[in-house]
This record gives sequence, C-alpha cells and structure tokens, in this order.
Amino acid sequence: MKKAILFLTTMMSLTANAQQKWTLEDCINYAIENNISLKQSKLKKQTATETLKQSKAQLLPSLSASTSQGVGYRPWTNSGSITVTNGQVDTKVEKTYYNGSYNVNAQWTVWNGNQNRNQVKLNRVSEEQAELAAQETANTIQEKIAQLYVQILYQTEAIEVNRQSLETSKKNEERGKTMMEVGKMSKADVAQLTAQRATDEYNLVSAESQLAQYKLQLKQLLELTTEDFDVAIPTTSDEQALEEIPSMSSVYEAALLQRPEIKNAELGLKSGDLQLKIAKAGWMPTLNMTGGVSTSTNSLTDNEWGTQMKTNFNSQVGATISIPIYDQRKARTAVNKARITQLEAQLALQEKQKKVYADIEGYWLNAQTNQQQFRSALLNVASEQASYDLLSEQFQLGLKNIVELMTGKDKLLKAQQNKLQSKYTTILNQQMLKFYKGETMKI
Repeated sequence: MKKAILFLTTMMSLTANAQQKWTLEDCINYAIENNISLKQSKLKKQTATETLKQSKAQLLPSLSASTSQGVGYRPWTNSGSITVTNGQVDTKVEKTYYNGSYNVNAQWTVWNGNQNRNQVKLNRVSEEQAELAAQETANTIQEKIAQLYVQILYQTEAIEVNRQSLETSKKNEERGKTMMEVGKMSKADVAQLTAQRATDEYNLVSAESQLAQYKLQLKQLLELTTEDFDVAIPTTSDEQALEEIPSMSSVYEAALLQRPEIKNAELGLKSGDLQLKIAKAGWMPTLNMTGGVSTSTNSLTDNEWGTQMKTNFNSQVGATISIPIYDQRKARTAVNKARITQLEAQLALQEKQKKVYADIEGYWLNAQTNQQQFRSALLNVASEQASYDLLSEQFQLGLKNIVELMTGKDKLLKAQQNKLQSKYTTILNQQMLKFYKGETMKI
C-alpha cells in the first residue's frame, strides 16, 4: 500500500512538473533543492560538522572499560586443598582453574600547547568554508540558469521576428506572381522573391531548433527527467533594458562583503593562522593525566567472588609530561609549511578579489555597451520600418525594383535582430550586476 501511494505521489509530481511552465524563480528554487552537485557540497559540509564535533569531544577525558576472562590447566599439580568432614579427610586437587580481571581507565590531555583547542577552531573554520563552498556552487548554478533563461527569452522573441519576416516574404511572393501574370514582373524577379521566402523559412526553422536546444540545456541543468518541459515567457519591456545601471564600484564593494568566494578566501587566511599555531605546538611540552581502577578474581582461592573483587581492588592516578628535545625536524617542517600555507591563502584571496572584479567589470561594460546599442537600435528599427513600408508602396507602383525591396527587408530584419540581442544582453548583464550586489535575479 505504501509503495502504491509513493508511486502515485511521484507520478503526480512528475505530471505537475511536466504541465507547469517554469519561471526563472521556479528553475532556481528547483535547482537549489535537487541539483546533485549542490547536494554533494552540502554533504561535505555535514562531514565537516561531524569532524568539528569530534574535535570538541577530544577536549574531554577519555574513559574505557575492559575485562578479560581466562581458563587455565595445570596437568602435573599433585597438591591441592584438604578438608575434614565428619572425621573424614578429603583431598581435592584442582588442575583446571578460572580467573578474571576488570579495569576502568581514564586519560585526559591537560595541555599540549593548545593544539587541541586550536584544532577545534580550525575545524570550525573548515565547517564555515564548506558551507560557503556550497553557496558558491549554488551561485554558479543560478548564474548558468539565468544565462540560459535569457537566451530562451531572446530566442522566443527572435522566432516571432522571423515569423513576421516570413509572412512578409510570402505576401511579396504572392504579389510578385500576380504582377507576373499581368506582365509587370519577370520570372527571374519572382524567383528571387521565392528564394527570399525559402530563406526566411529556413531561418525560422533554425531559430526554433536553437530555442529547443536552449530549453534542453536548461532541462539538463535542472536534471529533470520529464519529457515535457516549457518555460514561462514573461513580458519584458524596453524600459527594463533602459534601467539605470549601478556603478561598478558600488557593485564591487557589495560583492566583497557578501560573495561566498571572497568570504571563503578570507577564512583561508584565518585557517592558515590556526595551522601555524598548531604547528608551533610541536615545540611545546605535553601534559597528560591518567587514572584507573582494577580488580581480579581467581578460582584457586577459597575466597568468594565478591570478597576477591574487594580485596584485589586497586586504583591509581598519574601524570605524564612529554618534552620534545629532538623530533627529526618534524615541528620545524610543519611550521614552515604552515607559513607557506599562509602565503598561499593571501594569494588565493587576491586572486578571488581580482576575478570578482574582472567578472563585475565585464558585466558592467557589457551592460553599458549593449544599453547604448539598444537605444540606437530602437531608432534604427523605427527608421528601417518606415523605409521598408515606403519601399513596399513604391514597389507596388513599379517605382522600385525587386533588389531594392529585398535589400530594404534584409536591413529591417537585421535591425530587429540587433535590437533583440542588445535588449536581452543588457537585461542579462543588469541582473548579473544585481546578483553580485546580493539581490535576487528577477526577469
């Protein structure tokens, strides 16, 4: 019954996923919950947490209990115990005997140059770094999803432009055939119009194929196994692409404060300092406290088991101080390696800062450039549309030839495509800049 319910629940979930149209927020939320790479990163964080718990427990004394039980045999023993009962003397020789021992021991590292305490701090830093590494993975996934999602939006609108261009080509072809029938156009000119229509059909099919490829890539990134997958197409206005672009310095300053790769690299510096302290502890004495209680029993005596446990009870407490004198350069090597690790951490932080700056600079420059191109493209599309409308009217009146008409149509199509490309490239880079500032991407 439980298996049937689980099966039905899974099927309902898959059906719901297949029927829904995925928004950018849906894609990101689903990836955060289900992406395998992100799950692996979270498991590494859990491992780091367990390591931290273990290092904390090592600050406490250890306690162990043990017992051993044995049976012995003395084949050549002739003497034994003698008892007198009712005037009769009984001699008993025990060749087989049984003994047992019982021990409880405790050990505590009182001081080892603070190595154990610094190890706790180091493991806590490692746990934080594992958490930040998972956030880095999540950010990378979100950025890839946004890039593919914007490509889908662009390609969807590009298909519509190609479809409109095809409709125009079909009308021109039909008009050309009509003009040929009345002797106002040659077969060669009509053939050119037919070729234009075929080219537009090819461009439309190619654009639809490219859209399917982008959707497939997004589906694979989400690791979906459903056959049906579609994306919700939000309305993107021209004003969205014309929004003010934040300054590069403000984005970079915000990124330095909240980006997980920067925080992770900064923790690398802290980790290096702790590793150096742990390494230096190798030069310091170690103080250990030990204690234990023990007792034993043996079947060769006449005493009862409880009496033997009490009589043989023993307890002891001790302290051990270990002073390193010559350790074959182990401590010095560890210290030198820790200092090298510190330098590597400093370089890693600088590298991360430079990479973040380079990414932000690239997004900012692309946003600025494409926004300017988009403004020009708006004017260019309006100009080319008006020019083509005029050419179309003049062509019908026989004032323009087929070459001029096709040239005007190509210019209009190119202007429309340039407008779309600059629009969505601007929107994508604007969202990336917001994301680096710590804001949620919304399209």
